Amino acid sequence: MSDTHHTPHATRRRGNEQRRALPIVLTVVAFVLVAGVAYVGGMLAAGGLTSTIAKLTGQTDLDLSSVQETYHALARNFDGELDSQLLIEGASRGLVEAAGDQYTVYMNAEEATAFDNSLTGNIGGGIGVEVGIRNDVPTVVRVLEDNPAQKAGIQVGDIIAEVNGENTLDATLSEVVTAIRGEEGTTVQLAMIRDSDTKDFSVTRATINNPSAYGEVRDGVGILTVSRFDNDTGSLARAVARDFVAQGVKGVVLDLRGNGGGYVTAAQSLAGIWLDNKVVVTERTGTKVVDELKTGSTPILEGVPTVVLVNESSASASEIVAGALHDYDAATLVGTTTFGKGSVQKLVNLQDDAVLKVTIARWYTPNGHNISEKGIDPDVVVERTVEDVNASRDPQLDAALGALQE
Repeated sequence: MSDTHHTPHATRRRGNEQRRALPIVLTVVAFVLVAGVAYVGGMLAAGGLTSTIAKLTGQTDLDLSSVQETYHALARNFDGELDSQLLIEGASRGLVEAAGDQYTVYMNAEEATAFDNSLTGNIGGGIGVEVGIRNDVPTVVRVLEDNPAQKAGIQVGDIIAEVNGENTLDATLSEVVTAIRGEEGTTVQLAMIRDSDTKDFSVTRATINNPSAYGEVRDGVGILTVSRFDNDTGSLARAVARDFVAQGVKGVVLDLRGNGGGYVTAAQSLAGIWLDNKVVVTERTGTKVVDELKTGSTPILEGVPTVVLVNESSASASEIVAGALHDYDAATLVGTTTFGKGSVQKLVNLQDDAVLKVTIARWYTPNGHNISEKGIDPDVVVERTVEDVNASRDPQLDAALGALQE
């Protein structure tokens, strides 16, 4: 399944560290943040915790005596067995959560692998849906065409109530995603709530076909859809753009709806299809500019009339592209206000293959706007309801095509 979860981001690789401006709907990926501890001679061997603290704060001499005291009290009084690895992971997770930033996250080895796979599209057996938390419950936000979920009749807006008989209404996004995924050819049983009714589905998992960028030409207008920003997005999108030029399109629609983000460098490459040697995004820590990313000098669609489709699930790297094209008057934005994620994260490797995803800067559009919590407002507001989606109506795309036909 492109079983993705929706969470915003954008990333840049640097040796063992990666930066991401992170998305909203991730193709069902789950962050199950647990923690681990080693018990040695009556003491808590908190090497993993110390590593996390050092990476997060830059301090190597933080007094952990209170953590040791808590551990000893737990070990002396707890009626049951303690898993030292889970205890250490739990301590690391709690430390990171205490930073108070929803995008700063501790991931154990399994979670880190799942996160990386969500960005590359390598997610194993799935059913072909993207899942997000909507109104505090796991909800289908996208159904991929020609994949098992669509063939089974699952629709956008379906609430995932149970997976294989287990209640998922209170589960985390990563727990839901992990439960849905599995080996290709195996079956997952789903109970979905739709219009107050519960519907049961038996879906056979398969390898999901979900390229990050693809295109089509409709009535002389090229439609380039980018579902995420991964290592292949730039090359795929440029190939589509060259095909548009070869076909002599009179305009282009760039569809970033439901795209929660990915690698910053992929956003930089995509914007470069329209922009010639222009600043795409500036990163700042406080008021200090720490980085500035520019496009290359080989724009394929420079000057071609362009409409960018955005919605509330367009986040991070999507917002970088939409903001840059809009600031340079290279495109008109149509749809609804974007998610509003204006921060940059870096991935830091920890012990035991754990990873710390930590916010290191805020990003700004070429005109100096930071869109955190606000998003980017479209030039033309057009809603697309769940009813529209399930009836295969797309008034946002219709509005974009209409604008380019004028």
